[in-house]
Amino acid sequence: MSDSLEDLDATATQLRLAVFRLARRLRCARALDAMSDAQLAVLAALRVHGRHTLSRLAEREHVTAPTMSAMINGLADQGFVVRIPDDEDRRRVHVEITEQGAEVVTETIRRRDELLAGMLREVDLDDHDLSVLREAAVLLKRVAEG
Repeated sequence: MSDSLEDLDATATQLRLAVFRLARRLRCARALDAMSDAQLAVLAALRVHGRHTLSRLAEREHVTAPTMSAMINGLADQGFVVRIPDDEDRRRVHVEITEQGAEVVTETIRRRDELLAGMLREVDLDDHDLSVLREAAVLLKRVAEG
C-alpha cells in the first residue's frame, strides 16, 4: 500500500474515533431523556424539510417503512407529530411536526450546542485552533453529504 493510502486509512481511523466519541458525548444532551436518537433525527428532518410521507421519511432515515411507521406512531402518541391523509391518495399519509415536537428539537440543539461550547472552552483553544475546527467542520459536512 502506498504511503498516501496508509495516511488516508490512518486519518480515517483517527476521525472515526474522534467523531464517535464526540457524538456519544453530545447524544447525552437532549430535551427528553426517553426520546431515542432516531426519533430526534426524524423530528429534526421534519423541522428542517417540512412535511414528508412515511415512505420518504423512511428513505431519508435509512430505515424500513414498518420501522418508520412504528416510530411515527410513538411520536404521534406523544404529540410531537401529526399524520395528515393525502387529499389525492387516501393510502398515502403525510407526517408533520407539531409545535411541541419543534420545541423538543430546538431545546435538544440548544443543550448540545451549550455542551460542545463548554467542551471547547475546557480545552482552552486559541484562535488558530478554532479556525482549524471551523475548516474541519466544513470538510466533515462535505464528507458526510458526499
